[in-house]
Amino acid sequence: MGRKSLREEILEAGLRVMLRKGYSGSSVRDVVAEADVSQGSFTNHFRSKEVFSRDVLDRYFEHVRDLVSLALDDESLTPRQRLQRYLDIITARLKADSFERGCLIGDFSLEAAPVSEMLRVRLSEIFLEWRGRFADCIREAQLIGEIDTAFAPEELADFMLASWEGAILRMKVERSAAPLERFKKIAFATIFRQFA
Repeated sequence: MGRKSLREEILEAGLRVMLRKGYSGSSVRDVVAEADVSQGSFTNHFRSKEVFSRDVLDRYFEHVRDLVSLALDDESLTPRQRLQRYLDIITARLKADSFERGCLIGDFSLEAAPVSEMLRVRLSEIFLEWRGRFADCIREAQLIGEIDTAFAPEELADFMLASWEGAILRMKVERSAAPLERFKKIAFATIFRQFA
């Protein structure tokens, strides 16, 4: 009988470590200590820290996809309300972590994209998929006259994601919801305001 694969445990441990320490601050040694496995177990499953980090990033994005679906697939809300709902869900999650953890996608964009072409390309793919979901919701809101059509849905979705990630970075510095709430208040009073 073969030995049980420890791949899932190592990925889960890596996600916890990288959410705390980021890409640069996390070592393979940190990950195996968190997973309580040998370094050999890590190298049996992953060729390098870079490949491992891509798999951790993919695991994190699966979770993000679920949260996006939770908000944007809720047909009981208008499209504009769905956008607000997503931001409120994320705010609540970040608050539950005492505003110490941010978004792994944003963290990797700062730390890993400049040093790893593989991770930069994967992050670009993630942002395109993420943007697409929000652009579809914004387009729907524009079609029913809920959001102004002065900007293309993709432009508004890009703006939203970039600005939201910036607000999350400030939140980590301030350890407060204030930057998140400020973004929501200004965004929904201006570019996402209820269109008359």
